[in-house]
Amino acid sequence: MSDYSTTLTKVNDNYFPMIERQLTGNGIKMDEYAKSCVLNAISSINGALDAKGISWNDDQLDKSNITQILLQTASLKLNAAASPREVYFQVRNTKVKVGGQDVWKKSIEMGIEGDGNDAILARFGRDVKKVGQFWLVREGDDFTYPQYTGFDVVPPTWIPKGKGDVVKIVYPIMKKDGTVEFHIAERDDVARNLIAHMNNNMMNETFGVCADRFKATADERKQIAAKKSEILQKAKSLGLGALDDPELRQYISPAWTEPQSRESMIIRKMRNNVVKKIPKDFGNALVELSYTEATDESYVEVQREIAEHANTEPIDISPPSGQYAEENELSNEHEQQEEQREMEFGDEGSSDGNGPGF
Repeated sequence: MSDYSTTLTKVNDNYFPMIERQLTGNGIKMDEYAKSCVLNAISSINGALDAKGISWNDDQLDKSNITQILLQTASLKLNAAASPREVYFQVRNTKVKVGGQDVWKKSIEMGIEGDGNDAILARFGRDVKKVGQFWLVREGDDFTYPQYTGFDVVPPTWIPKGKGDVVKIVYPIMKKDGTVEFHIAERDDVARNLIAHMNNNMMNETFGVCADRFKATADERKQIAAKKSEILQKAKSLGLGALDDPELRQYISPAWTEPQSRESMIIRKMRNNVVKKIPKDFGNALVELSYTEATDESYVEVQREIAEHANTEPIDISPPSGQYAEENELSNEHEQQEEQREMEFGDEGSSDGNGPGF
């Protein structure tokens, strides 16, 4: 490698062949577009690290999931350089085990934008021929819902007026047999996304009960869980009104609460809620797993919990005293009975020793 290679070039040379080998090993041909997606992802990750003043060789950077993220980007063909962008990367603080000790490190986290989900649907949607331009239905618009009679569908109608907040998003989907489906997301349903977001943000919250949730006693954990449940119940009762509640805003990211980004966030979540429900056929186990890891928030949360608590408690797998000897005796007795049956089977059916007695 040339001495004049930049750090980014070295990173490309390090990760790119590894990603190509893993995709090929899983039966996926890495075409030119997938290659450009990987290169753009590395460039975007590099920009996220630069913004935090972190280099690729920094000791505080956890590189364990970067390969997995690049695999997801390549297999799903998500382009970080597309406009509007399809995928984004951010740096987060995560707790990892190093030498049996909990250490806070910086890790890369990937998120799929609304246009990324549209690209996945157009590429992997089951029997999907074309994904139409989605409709942004506002409060002041004239809109009628579709009507269904058996297999017959009366399409929805929409007359835009351009006034008010977006209350519905409609995706027209043309299937390969020529039929058209209309998938609708409602604004009020975004409240569930907001509650999931708050629950994730409160993962390490102790509410003043103790200093560290990992060192909390059983009674303290119950108090923390009760307080968290109380907050989430209040958010559920308020719906999207929780965004303006002073007590709840501390558990909500600025992207949700700030006036300049709130509406864009709600629209993005509405689009995601529509696209995720439409069936997809990935045709490859690795691609399907990549999609699950990148989009399923509950799967990601479970994996994060497993990583945080892995190898924290020793498990005693030795049997109680006396149990091994008892099992050994039962096993020996069982083997002796089997041998006896085999010996009896050899004599069974012999009438006079001159041959089988048919």
